[in-house]
Amino acid sequence: MQSKTALVLGATGGVGGEVARRLNQRGWSVRALHRRPDAVAGRGDFNWIQGDAMVAADVAAAAKGVSLVVHAVNPPGYRNWSTLAVPMLDNALAAARQAGARMVLPGTVYNFGPETFPLIDEDAPQNPVTRKGKIRVEMEARLEAAARTGDAKALIVRAGDFFGPQAANNWFSQGLVKPGQSVRSISYPGRPGVGHQWAYLPDVAETMVRLVERDDLADFARFHMEGHWDHDGRQMIEAIRRVVANPQLPDRRFPWLAVKLASPVVPLFRELGEMKYLWQQPIRLRNARLVAALGAEPHTSLDQAVHATLVGLGCVGAGKAASAADGQFRAA
Repeated sequence: MQSKTALVLGATGGVGGEVARRLNQRGWSVRALHRRPDAVAGRGDFNWIQGDAMVAADVAAAAKGVSLVVHAVNPPGYRNWSTLAVPMLDNALAAARQAGARMVLPGTVYNFGPETFPLIDEDAPQNPVTRKGKIRVEMEARLEAAARTGDAKALIVRAGDFFGPQAANNWFSQGLVKPGQSVRSISYPGRPGVGHQWAYLPDVAETMVRLVERDDLADFARFHMEGHWDHDGRQMIEAIRRVVANPQLPDRRFPWLAVKLASPVVPLFRELGEMKYLWQQPIRLRNARLVAALGAEPHTSLDQAVHATLVGLGCVGAGKAASAADGQFRAA
């Protein structure tokens, strides 16, 4: 690498924030692009730069001299993906090309259709069944094409549903619990007995940073994370119960019918409804390639991860955990 300087797009978000902090802890100089840097200057030991991810010149200027561009910015509130997601990626890719930097993109399971379920490898066919899935396929294809022609290097790390202390727009905080409130019940979106894959954001960030620091990483590299595989949809529920010290905490079915009825007037509900299929069948990313590269996947125990997440969401106090402490990485 030409330098240990990174530009993070989306540093105020869950993935971007965790990656930026992890890079900073490992000795990287981190630049973070934001439209109003004065409003976020106290978040992290980063160099906040004024700019907009939708403005190519802003991204290019912020990326000068960096060796890494982390593209962790998404359209707010799941809206306007068709008009914002790809242009923002194109701006980041152009800046990475100009700087000779590697692009890093957090990946999702949206890319895949039912013919690949339930076990998915990195090279499985990408035949998405949703609008956002098709956009994600296009985003990855652009990175792969740039890497294959030698214009840029790229890393994609796919994982399950994100959760973590700094994560806001995800199923854990928008479905299972209510941020800022004590946990009185759990609303679970999945079918009883159907497995689901979760990814703790600090583990995702650690994985990404360990990969980008490898000297033997291919120009185009794609890895899957195992994260936390909840084989029957009950493991996350039971972990929340243990952390809040309430084994009788009620769990309820997520109100999918209400979401469907409100979706014509509530854009967020429309987008959530499109992802319902991911909760109705087991979908599991396989991490053999990642383990071969790193030896083991960074992995925080489920109780530790849930405790940190609930504290970060303001659902429990920092000292209230029944069976968890501050998370430490261990080998999976």
